[in-house]
Amino acid sequence: MNAPAVLFDVDGTLVDSNYLHVYAWQRAFAAEDISVAAWHIHRCIGMDGSTLVRTLSDNAPDEVQDRLSEGHSRHYRELSPLLAPLPGAQELLRRIADLGLQVVLASSAPDDELQMLRKVLNCDDVIAATTSSRDVDTAKPEPGIVQVALDRAGVDADHAIFVGDAVWDAHAARAAGVSCIGVLSGGISREELAAAGASPVYADPQDLLTQLIATPIVGLAPGG
Repeated sequence: MNAPAVLFDVDGTLVDSNYLHVYAWQRAFAAEDISVAAWHIHRCIGMDGSTLVRTLSDNAPDEVQDRLSEGHSRHYRELSPLLAPLPGAQELLRRIADLGLQVVLASSAPDDELQMLRKVLNCDDVIAATTSSRDVDTAKPEPGIVQVALDRAGVDADHAIFVGDAVWDAHAARAAGVSCIGVLSGGISREELAAAGASPVYADPQDLLTQLIATPIVGLAPGG
């Protein structure tokens, strides 16, 4: 059997990108004269992109939704020099790999965004597998992206743990039968993450790394 796997969301979990997404979406909506408050956008970050656009645009015509998605992508690329790993993210991935576990990026980001995120993380040497938005028709909170990540790691749900920052991550993991650990670095409260099924919940990757010995992740490791 393949080594157990730790599945990671990326935006807001490993890379400090959520608020850049909020700003990019704000600019895209403003260009279409659609008024959406920043906090409403933030509440949707991490869910399937098409669902986000449909929800926040009040199901606008298809051509408007297409322009919104294109506008977000354009503005996000402009902001990409501001992307940075969250504290402890790189060290956490390397420590987990050192434990003999597979590191899997279970992201629903488009391929071009995922490429930027991987460059920022600079940890490709310890990443066993990745997913992106093209792997499923509908991403989180649907469980498909988690199942694809499991399949690519060659493990079942009992031999994996998911780490994410959004309620959508916790919902997707739970629907796939995978335990979920939460982090607050995406801007969602501890209470909301816990209510969605994430347990335990840590401040950020550095906090998770510091307390790793007490987490279920160590229990997955060979001889853990």
